[in-house]
Amino acid sequence: MNNSPKIIISGGGTGGHIFPAVAIANALKRLVPACEILFVGANGRMEMEKVPAAGYKIIGLNISGMQRGSIVKNLSLPFKVIGSVRRAIQIINDFKPDAVVGVGGYASGPLLYAASLKAIPYLIQEQNSYAGVTNKWLGKKASKICVAFDGMDQFFPADRILKTGNPVRKEVVDIQGKHFQGAELLKLDPLKKTIMVTGGSLGAGTLNKAIEKHLPEIIAQDVQVIWQTGKYYYQGIIERLGLEYHPNVRILEFLNKMDLAYAAADIIISRAGAGTIAELCLIKKPVILVPSPNVAEDHQTKNAMALVKNGAALLINDRSAEDTLVNEALALLNNKEQSEKLAESIGKMALPEADEIIAGEVLKLIK
Repeated sequence: MNNSPKIIISGGGTGGHIFPAVAIANALKRLVPACEILFVGANGRMEMEKVPAAGYKIIGLNISGMQRGSIVKNLSLPFKVIGSVRRAIQIINDFKPDAVVGVGGYASGPLLYAASLKAIPYLIQEQNSYAGVTNKWLGKKASKICVAFDGMDQFFPADRILKTGNPVRKEVVDIQGKHFQGAELLKLDPLKKTIMVTGGSLGAGTLNKAIEKHLPEIIAQDVQVIWQTGKYYYQGIIERLGLEYHPNVRILEFLNKMDLAYAAADIIISRAGAGTIAELCLIKKPVILVPSPNVAEDHQTKNAMALVKNGAALLINDRSAEDTLVNEALALLNNKEQSEKLAESIGKMALPEADEIIAGEVLKLIK
């Protein structure tokens, strides 16, 4: 292997794709400081902002996904795909990568396909327990497929699969000894029981409705809530409830110090994105998962079931969450034995060194 390998990392669209991509890039830099890394994303998507903020160069492709319920917008899709593959070939010709990594998201498909046409080895990092159509197709020619769940040989050639887990942001899961610090930052009582609710950076309507509807029961039991609403919902909730609704309720648009919020919480309510699940396994706390129904192939339910069948999480479906979620959470808070079992079981599913292992596999592809 040369001393300054060139690697393209492609994909994005959501934090669930971008954070692992950046974690892999950081691990590559730790292993081979002289390596050159270029990101390829989709114009107008989150990665075009987040990747430069993490210190890496990114080029955007003019690519988007299928638009549900809009035939007109989908008519231009084949032309965008063809244009993106051409642009991806041009990027590869200019940058001359030794290997390519695809993490999922719109840009990943054209870039990996272009790499296959140019006979450049590529690795797929499949985050979910159910592979999407594009990754299944690209997996046929991938040199290595790094996965986070068992049973992925139903989608990919078994001899090229490696179970590594999903890379996480190390600073987010470093919660040891931070309980009091977290409570102090969030202006909460460190001795009161605390539920943390997170629907990701954009938020989750169902989780927000469930919490808002049942705040009286939470307050009646003198339980605290760290309630991360997401940016779509925050303003409306604040207008209805006011910023200082109750001393036990901390309403936040976004959690900048996720480690301290995790540390302050006794139980966590969350969607079931693959990246979030990887974090939850490492922080080892009781979890209630409410999978989003608005994702391809219902993959969040499949992600959640991988934990549930190991006794590592509780699952409440989106349809019933508004009515049942808060009661389940309060019951779990009051059930010490069940809480301890869930925490122990989820901890057993943690795969902490995913970023380093995947980076090592990328470097092995380089002749």
